[in-house]
Amino acid sequence: MITSLCKKSTQAINLFARKKEGKINKMKAIKLIYFADRYHIRKYGRPIIGDSYWAMKLGPVGSETLNTANLSKKDLDASCLKYAQEFLGHPKGDIKLQNIISKKEVDLGVFSQTDIEALEATFNEFGDKDQFELADESHKYPEWLKHEKEINKGRKRVKMEYSDFFNNSLPEESSIFKYSDEHLGLMKDVYEEDLDIQKAIG
Repeated sequence: MITSLCKKSTQAINLFARKKEGKINKMKAIKLIYFADRYHIRKYGRPIIGDSYWAMKLGPVGSETLNTANLSKKDLDASCLKYAQEFLGHPKGDIKLQNIISKKEVDLGVFSQTDIEALEATFNEFGDKDQFELADESHKYPEWLKHEKEINKGRKRVKMEYSDFFNNSLPEESSIFKYSDEHLGLMKDVYEEDLDIQKAIG
């Protein structure tokens, strides 16, 4: 069975590649997806992808999104790999797998309307920046800053918590992320209630 996480990570990469004339830098796609998740969880109380995020030197990285972008035979189950390969590929000669190409039209049916809103808003805000500019941008936010000292001391990666995405940060953050403390508190409650329900269901 192909999971929602697999479908959404694949199609989010595919969507951003399509918006860049069918080819996108891998790190740029990963950072854009992080920003889309950040937009959505702060506005609506849930992430789009549902990935596990890790703080790394160049900013947050979603582990499943990275595996999908790599089309990793080692880290993706067979059904997800087959699905991802239907839509995504790597350019010939791209030995280091730095870029991703779209092979097929985006299946927007895997997303809700608010998911699409977040993906579009993120691309409109950040789509003209390169991967290193996006990495610098991602260092501004509290969910990564919380782990900055550990990363600077040599930790390769540190697990991030979605609950930290609701913290307000410095004034220079992008306007698409700006919400009142009251709104963010409500959305954090929505997120935590949904998490409790998921745990109860098993």
